[in-house]
Amino acid sequence: MKKLLVSKVFSHGIAIGPVFLVPEDRAAVSDAKAESGEEIEREIRRFETAADKVAENLSRLAQDNKVFAGHIAIVKDYTLHDAVRRRIREQHRNAERASEESIEELRRMFQSMDDPYMKERAADIADVGSQLLACLQNRSDDKFGALKEPSVIVARDLVPSDTARLDKSLVLGFITEEGGVTSHVSIMAKSLNIPALVGAAGILDLVGENSRVVMDAGTGEVYVDPEPGFAEDFARRKKRLEEENAAYLADAGLPVVTKDGRRLKVYANVGSLRDVEQAAELHAEGVGLFRTEFLYMENSHFPTEEEQFGVYRKAVETLGREIVVRTLDIGGDKKLSYYKFEPEQNPFLGLRAIRFCLKNPDIFKTQIRAILRASHYGPLRIMLPMLVSLEEAESAMEIIGRVREELSGEGVPFDSAIPVGMMMETPAAVFCADEFARMMDFFSIGTNDLTQYTLAVDRGNKEIRDLYDPFQPAVVRAIARVIEAGHKAGIEVGMCGEFAGDRRATKLLLGLGLDEFSMSASDTPGIKAALRGMDFETERKRAPEILRMKHAAEIKSALDK
Repeated sequence: MKKLLVSKVFSHGIAIGPVFLVPEDRAAVSDAKAESGEEIEREIRRFETAADKVAENLSRLAQDNKVFAGHIAIVKDYTLHDAVRRRIREQHRNAERASEESIEELRRMFQSMDDPYMKERAADIADVGSQLLACLQNRSDDKFGALKEPSVIVARDLVPSDTARLDKSLVLGFITEEGGVTSHVSIMAKSLNIPALVGAAGILDLVGENSRVVMDAGTGEVYVDPEPGFAEDFARRKKRLEEENAAYLADAGLPVVTKDGRRLKVYANVGSLRDVEQAAELHAEGVGLFRTEFLYMENSHFPTEEEQFGVYRKAVETLGREIVVRTLDIGGDKKLSYYKFEPEQNPFLGLRAIRFCLKNPDIFKTQIRAILRASHYGPLRIMLPMLVSLEEAESAMEIIGRVREELSGEGVPFDSAIPVGMMMETPAAVFCADEFARMMDFFSIGTNDLTQYTLAVDRGNKEIRDLYDPFQPAVVRAIARVIEAGHKAGIEVGMCGEFAGDRRATKLLLGLGLDEFSMSASDTPGIKAALRGMDFETERKRAPEILRMKHAAEIKSALDK
């Protein structure tokens, strides 16, 4: 029996069964040149025909899975088409080689981004590229024709078109060598409640075609070719977990009230209308973070007011509950194909989020107009990201105020009392929390960036990955300071970073007085159940002791008790 331990987990559940190894075969790409004018035009037509065919195929997939709408935008993107045509005309590349190189250029741009969610979109681009190549080479791209029995899927990585072709009834679990917790397979596994481990380095060296595995997605354990008795123990554990999860789902629609009567909010983080639908299905009490940058990233132009208004209105009407809309968090590491950013040595410290919006007030005003108009159709909140100074806050609020006046003058209905809050995700914001609290209607703590900036750790750097830990005393004390400042000013404090969905952290956050927990929709039933089983006063009295602890390990150990 061989064992593998995956340190970063994001899902729960146990899978036991045979391995299905996803083949990595890929046809070679020819280096044949398009020399004559006739050959050049022929290769351009081949590419355009293939792109149209892929878009047509994706349109059928998009009827069942909205993620493919973004893929259609990629394959139709004018910058991609221009890049391919340029390579064919200027470098005499054939259609396959030009497509491969252009896709790779776009993929590397996303891969270099620091935001984990954005980084994982590189896989979507690679997916489109593989479909283009398969179409140009007149071959099938289906890797699952040989899957005939329920199995644990093991692959180097999986892309959306792979998973769309899968018969989900034959999938016991996923294990991938690469990928991250925000990759498509991660998101899909969560939505389908399938155990998954991603970034399982070394798994392909341990398994073979006839291997059997036992995997625990909650602990990160993988056992290859275990003894029968060992597997039986995990089967019993699996049954207990399934019963537990069924109970969570059965109670998902109930209010979240601690044993001693404290009412809490458990919200979902979303990035698309499909995410909003999932949040509604799982009875999320609201949306604590609507990432609007995807309206921009998956487009060939800055989305118009009408385009944005349609999305925000649809979102709030679908959910029927409060949605916190984060204004555009673009720039720095998050590039747009239709806007030229100047090169930056430190993109996470560069022109991004509110800084970009204040330098481009027309873009910001367009988004604010769309949000305000949509607020007439349901409860929306505006959330400003990456504020580090009162001057920035004042400038943003001034623009919002002007937009309110414009809409009123035009007779356009909107919620005149729409709350405006901010992300608390930098040490500067933490240190000035008292002053910010007097200006804002609410706070939402973004622990992903707050951890990174507080600890001066690039969360995407594998060499120092172990230093990125939100349980570090400095981060925990920063969280406590924000909550205290917010409550002192009489405003609500939520959290929309990954930390909010960490079951170990739940006791601590409850004890510190957090009002709203926002996380992946699939995590909400379990967190709701955990909070219902806790006593607020007990955890409140424990919190000062935890805040005095000097080591992350000490904090984790205390929370495990």
